[in-house]
Amino acid sequence: MILIDIEKSLFSSKGVFKLEVSFEIQEKEFLALFGKSGAGKTTILRIIAGLEKPDKGIIRVCDSIYFDSYKNINLPPQKRKVGLVFQNYALFPNMTVYENIAYGMDKRDKEKVYLILKMFKLEGLKDRYPNTLSGGQKQRVALARAIARQPKLLLLDEPLSALDYNLRLTLQNELKNIHKDYGLTTLLVSHDKSEIFKLADRVIFIENGKISKQGSPRDVFIEKNISGKFSFYGIVLDVKKDENVNILTVDVGGNLIEIVCNQEFSIGDEVLVSSKAFNPVIRKIEK
Repeated sequence: MILIDIEKSLFSSKGVFKLEVSFEIQEKEFLALFGKSGAGKTTILRIIAGLEKPDKGIIRVCDSIYFDSYKNINLPPQKRKVGLVFQNYALFPNMTVYENIAYGMDKRDKEKVYLILKMFKLEGLKDRYPNTLSGGQKQRVALARAIARQPKLLLLDEPLSALDYNLRLTLQNELKNIHKDYGLTTLLVSHDKSEIFKLADRVIFIENGKISKQGSPRDVFIEKNISGKFSFYGIVLDVKKDENVNILTVDVGGNLIEIVCNQEFSIGDEVLVSSKAFNPVIRKIEK
């Protein structure tokens, strides 16, 4: 079991606010952090990895104490058994794919490197440098390097957000399989509700540095007073008026649908679409 109980003063466009969170992560759980930009999600990952220091609190990963302000313990990043994958990959440009992966190991193991290369379908790229790789290939290398550390906790900071929709779906499936096959404990930061639904066992909603909601993705994201045959999230791309109704074009996971409704919506609104008696019901989601 992993315990995160930390406090840290942060600066935002609205001034200083306090990040104050306390939660546990169970072994082999896939947990997601969700919330607006600036809520403190990435800071939580950086604190766990040892890249930032909290003002006070405790971080315990299984039987190891990574941080304890009361006992003056603060392990450096290299002594923390975590794997961290950034949105921008953070690969070493002067190292080959093979060398990037091997760098993540405490002790270089050639046989294990080749096993990881095979699992991530990178064997043919082992001698290539990052600047010759596509976005999806770079992401695979970053994940492979993090796994090579044999982490007790895998930290993912929006690792797929820069990729196109189809590649993102493919890597989501791979990430889910990697989490299961390696028996990982994973903490993901994501703005993508559909991604969280697909990957996470549990989600923590962070607002202004505090935990506002937590539970299964369905409990956190789906309104309890919505009943029907289906429900899904989307973004309003276009609004057209036709006599007494509005015709909305909504992007749902890369698919475009049109919905006729009487309510007023604006382009960019995040909406929940559901059915009731075979008639779509659409509601704006307040952020």
